[in-house]
Amino acid sequence: MNQKRVAPYGSWKSPITSDLIVRGTVGLGQVALDGADVYWGELRPSEGGRVCIVRQTPDGERSDIIPKGFNARTRVHEYGGGAYTVADGTVYFSNFADQRLYRVKPGAQPQPLTPAIDLRYADANFDRTRRRLIAVREDHTEAGREAVNTIVALEIDAEAVESGAQEASVANGGRVLVSGNDFYSSPRVSPDGRRLAWLTWNHPNMPWDGCELWVGEFDEEGNLARKRLVAGGADESIFQPEWSPSGVLYFVSDRSGWWNLYRWNEEGESIEALCEMEAEFGKPQWVFGLSTYAFSSADRLICTYGERGLWRLASLDLTSGSLEPIDIPYTEFNSVKVKGERAVFGAGSPTERLANVELNLKTHELKILRRSSDLEVDAAYLSIAEPVEFPTEGGLTAHAIFYRPRNPDSVAPEGERPPLLVMCHGGPTSAATTTLHLEIQYWTTRGIAVLDVNYGGSTGYGRAYRQRLDGTWGIVDIDDCVNGARYLAERGEIDGARCAITGGSAGGYTTLGALTFRDFFKAGASHYGVSDLAALVRDTHKFESRYLDRLIGPYPEREDLYTERSPIHFTEQLSCPVIFFQGLEDKVVPPNQAEMMVDALRAKGLPVAYVAFEGEQHGFRRAENIKRALDGELYFYSRVFGFELADEVEPVPIENL
Repeated sequence: MNQKRVAPYGSWKSPITSDLIVRGTVGLGQVALDGADVYWGELRPSEGGRVCIVRQTPDGERSDIIPKGFNARTRVHEYGGGAYTVADGTVYFSNFADQRLYRVKPGAQPQPLTPAIDLRYADANFDRTRRRLIAVREDHTEAGREAVNTIVALEIDAEAVESGAQEASVANGGRVLVSGNDFYSSPRVSPDGRRLAWLTWNHPNMPWDGCELWVGEFDEEGNLARKRLVAGGADESIFQPEWSPSGVLYFVSDRSGWWNLYRWNEEGESIEALCEMEAEFGKPQWVFGLSTYAFSSADRLICTYGERGLWRLASLDLTSGSLEPIDIPYTEFNSVKVKGERAVFGAGSPTERLANVELNLKTHELKILRRSSDLEVDAAYLSIAEPVEFPTEGGLTAHAIFYRPRNPDSVAPEGERPPLLVMCHGGPTSAATTTLHLEIQYWTTRGIAVLDVNYGGSTGYGRAYRQRLDGTWGIVDIDDCVNGARYLAERGEIDGARCAITGGSAGGYTTLGALTFRDFFKAGASHYGVSDLAALVRDTHKFESRYLDRLIGPYPEREDLYTERSPIHFTEQLSCPVIFFQGLEDKVVPPNQAEMMVDALRAKGLPVAYVAFEGEQHGFRRAENIKRALDGELYFYSRVFGFELADEVEPVPIENL
């Protein structure tokens, strides 16, 4: 037996390096089934962060459908999603550089279908009856005006495309079918081609606050008539409308306080609950194309649901309402697609990184189609996710996922307790998951504990928990992060004097708020985080331009609250080191948000570091930048907390240290 090396926490030698994490790692996105073939989106840091569409045939042959130079990513709502659809072997996708829709067949070059003007497309659905695409369009053609969102039909003339008359049938960017509201998503054509279902909502709501499900009927010209409201409203969130093979409309609603499954009885004009549970069958619609369920037949669907942060796959009998969990070793799922007895989805667990998985619904045999990384890590090094609950303000309970330091080769000196890194997820309407993230194991294998906090406002715990953040962003989230760390310190799990906090985007705001308005954390890292809420409201894109009305208050009427909760106005209360990481092309949180804060810390004489990345937007996609951010944050904490690193990493310049 090898003798363990005695070394302080933070100084353990880890096999999980930043090079290892970015080498051969891909991000797995939207899954699609077409005939016997499986398609998925693959974000490749090694190719500058482009998203390629990949096809795998039944014999296991895998090929790239779009060549280098094309990037399947839409900027509708800025966050995108739903960037492609497949029909009869033809892929239709939105290209990131010009935001035009393209059509491509295997082995052929992509051909543009939409004009070279400032129009963006997402969430396309193929209308087989009329041989056209129906998609969400976002119109940015008029400067100085808020973008206009509609649902459009794109009359794709295959012969015109083949002959090179690329814009003959879509010169105006599509025929508008639905308009008048601020936002649209999820246009879905019924199997018989007669009807269209869609979701819509207006400022100041986000789709998880409240939206509406509508249905319209196509007339002889292919326009929509007899539009009617089916479900939803300002205080009811609808998610993922889908038509069953027999033409019945299903959807997820949180009308009970939980995102549960329902169906529309068209003849009786009634809504029927399928399986009422204190569980979530839906997720926040930050991006298009999300899917938590799909039909295997007219009488059965395969669905995923979450309870207390853990997700399961199940089969729901649509006649009896019986829900039968399917016993497979995963705790997180996405992009569920089903065809007959074959289900394909993204899945992960505390010991498995995200992978695209195929499940035989008869035999329950699993087949891995694509792993997000082929990297094999000895299980002895893995810190296993532990869901924890802890007391927080107002006598309430909050949630988090705890990871203990773990390394079979190292042990800390007797009596030492590990430093803690508190992680704040973005959104803030989002959630931390239990899926294996090597970015977390990067810390735990070095002897640093991690607490991934699902503060009040997070999803996965019902509507009431999600609404804890209404009017209290910058208070509840910060309190929960502090109370989670304090809970572990009081239990003796970590060193309360060496706690740091880190987060990206909204998590970066929570990080900066915790460092400014609470005297608990001793260091922090803001990744493209918000420091000035008023500046965010003035500068941000349409999708989130009224998001803070609910989380903070209406602007400018409650400008006082925006000032009170903006760290930039209270830098005199900061007394600990902070490092900032920022993409210079970020349109969601512009670089000046970080730069204003850096200038204030610099002027105050506090240790501060600023790492800016050319060409990056909201979130880092390039391998070299992902590596730089991870190593740079570790280096920063090593200098602040005074522990030696077992391996050399590229230093970051730290001012005032």
